[in-house]
Amino acid sequence: MSRGRASRVRTALAIAAAAVLLVLAGGCGEREEPRTEAEAEPFTVALDFYVNPDHAGLFTALERGYFEQAGLEVDAQVPSDPSAPIRQVAAGRGDLAISYEPEVLLARDQGLPVTAIAALVPHPLTSLISLPEAGIADAADLRGKTIATAGIPYQADFLDAILSEEGLSPEDVTQVDVGLGLLPAVLSGRADAMLGGFRTIEGVDLAERGRDPRVVPVDELGIPTYDELVLVANSDRVADDPEPLRLFIDALERGTRDAVDDPEAATEAVLAAAEGLDPKLTRAEVDATLPLLLPERSSQPFGYMDGPEWERFAGFFADRGLIGTRPEASELLTNELLPDDVSE
Repeated sequence: MSRGRASRVRTALAIAAAAVLLVLAGGCGEREEPRTEAEAEPFTVALDFYVNPDHAGLFTALERGYFEQAGLEVDAQVPSDPSAPIRQVAAGRGDLAISYEPEVLLARDQGLPVTAIAALVPHPLTSLISLPEAGIADAADLRGKTIATAGIPYQADFLDAILSEEGLSPEDVTQVDVGLGLLPAVLSGRADAMLGGFRTIEGVDLAERGRDPRVVPVDELGIPTYDELVLVANSDRVADDPEPLRLFIDALERGTRDAVDDPEAATEAVLAAAEGLDPKLTRAEVDATLPLLLPERSSQPFGYMDGPEWERFAGFFADRGLIGTRPEASELLTNELLPDDVSE
């Protein structure tokens, strides 16, 4: 029996056993009890990128043993290609991927069977970032400027839409694709601004260098708001074997709330998960990130995704020709696996 099939069998047996216990106890509709550490099920989650403060809740939960308590032996994997995790999940080669709402739209448009099951960072982080010497007080000042981008196609559409809001066209600026070199491009003066850096990463880095950056998230520049980072699962897995996914989100919520309550411990968890991170910079990035990891309203469960907002953002993608149809939220996401309880 393969490891994956054996894992599913163990999960099915655990669920069946828990169901019998619940019936005997008269506990209709309750979640099953977590498995013990000895019965932990192997569970992989592919990160979107290298370890960074966006993952503070995940690594806090790992460090404090919350996944083991939920019966999951979680392996967090750093991808060699940031675009690979969502495709791997679609192919059934992994339990979860951390990806981006725009990537979910593109994947679904390509017919890939993926579903967003929770928002990890429920706010846009992608920003227009410049230094004072560039003289960019607002988007209208982009005329004649050089803008560094990471070469991500839909971010070029972000820039086009931002320019259009100010009556400008792509011909009014010079775009340079610098890949992962957004920060060096701005620091060296090769570019006047970057579009694609995160306010919590590149924005914080520039601030820590004393460069007084101007950082404006794209949803303040005319782009519909969206969830920057989401947990993505195979759609068939969501339908046929959702309980491990539910248990993962429950444990992740515990880790995230602990991280928000204790930024120093969250920083240590991130630093312990990767070599070479600068402790002072990482702490500053963690401080900027943690307030963004929980829902805006206490009435919303952890990981909540707003369906109408997803549909508006999908409409933006459709209008720009990035996807062929306007999907409904039910085709893209589910909130059914989120924790039942909400903070008061």
